[in-house]
This record gives sequence, structure tokens and C-alpha cells, in this order.
Amino acid sequence: MKSIGIIGVGEIGRAIVTGLCDGDRAPEVFLSPRGAATAAELSERYENARVCVGNQEVVDHSDVVIIAVRRQDRHEALAGLTVDADKLVVNVMAGVDLDDLRRTLATTAPIVRAIPLPAVRERRAVTVTYPSHPTADSLFEYLGGVLPVADETAFNVFSALTGTLTTHYSYLATLTSWATGHGITPDDAEAYVRGLFQGIGRTLNDRTRSLRQLAADHETPNGNNERIRTTWFTPANAEALTTALDDLHTDLEDPHNSDRR
Repeated sequence: MKSIGIIGVGEIGRAIVTGLCDGDRAPEVFLSPRGAATAAELSERYENARVCVGNQEVVDHSDVVIIAVRRQDRHEALAGLTVDADKLVVNVMAGVDLDDLRRTLATTAPIVRAIPLPAVRERRAVTVTYPSHPTADSLFEYLGGVLPVADETAFNVFSALTGTLTTHYSYLATLTSWATGHGITPDDAEAYVRGLFQGIGRTLNDRTRSLRQLAADHETPNGNNERIRTTWFTPANAEALTTALDDLHTDLEDPHNSDRR
């Protein structure tokens, strides 16, 4: 596997490094000093991971350069970098399109957008990429699977879907809070909610049934699940979610909105 450089060692950067270095063919990994505490932790854990003195050193030592800084920090973090044409740049910044990053880097190197999820640390998350590139696709296939898409419009649809991740966690936290409000200890409530949804999550591996079919198969007529679904997740609720996704997708499609948040 080619040498990997990561500029911006936050949660996603950590997940990528962990997935690569815990595997059976770990590459050399060069980490930027941005996210210094995380970078230092990873370099201590993995002998093939090294913290560089600056971002240019990361680029110079790497065949594949993964840019994982916050999009509002990209101009500061990437200013003055020289990226030779024989490198591959992988952009995991949400809302930063190919043209934007190419202008920022002023490079002719190939650039691929990607949406790696935290589960790449366990090499079990499908990563959306655009455009398809053999090196990038091989990298993410190793980390759990790759889904190349046809254009940036399709890519932005998947990016908008990814924006629902913390909403799911907040939903589970609300369930836990409800249980504690009814006298269940926080530890017991959280343990039960975690176990409940980990079990449900494993059914997603059954590709023979659609998501709607899975929902139907977990309900009985007039049962508890049907009651919560029909009284809480109403058509109005579903429409509000759809509107929120539409608004986010519009922002992701418009490069002038890429510095929001």
C-alpha cells in the first residue's frame, strides 16, 4: 500500500489511521501537526505513523495526501503548499468541491472527494468517492468498501445523508433520558438502548429485504412499534426531515455556501 499523509488529524483522520494501521498491510503514515494531541497519540501507538513538522513535509513524504481539516480552516492550513502532479489528493472536507480545492492548492495532481465514516476504523464502512480513481478506490475498499458515484451532484446527495449521523445519536440519547426520567438508572438505560439498536443495526446486513420491509417485519398490527411510528414519525415529521435534507443539499451544491457552519 502506498504511503499516506493526513493533513488535519481529527476524528476522521484518527479513524482512517486506525483502520489502516490495525490491518495486515499497514502503510507508512505521515501526520500533520494539526490536531497535535491526536497525532502524537497515534504515532506512539503505531510504529509506522510519524508526526511531521509541517504540512509540506506531510505532502513530500506521501503518495496519497488526505485533507481532513475543517473546511473553514482550509485556506490557512493549505496556504503555500506545493503538491506535485504525481501525488493523489483525497479531499474529505464536506462542502468543498473539486474546483475549489484545485484553486486552493494550485496543483495538477488528481483530486478525489471521499466521505469516510467513523467505522472505517474497524474497516467496515462503505466510503463514497468521486471521481473514481484506482488508488483511492483500493484504499477505501480496504477500509470496508467503496461506492464511486457518477458526478458531484450524486456525491452531495450522499454527503447530505451523512449529515444525519449525530441526529441518530441524539435520538438515542433522548430515549435514554426518557427512561431515566421514569426511574431507570442512567447506566442501565444507556446499556439497554445501546444493546437494542446494536441488535437492530445488525439486521441491516440482510440485503434480501428493503429498509421498508425490515420496518414492516419488526411491527405487529396495533403493536408498540406501530404506535410510536405512526404517532411520532408522522408525515409532517418525515416532510420536515426531507426539507432539512433538501436545504443541506442545496448548500452543498452551491460553492458560495461552502464556508457555512
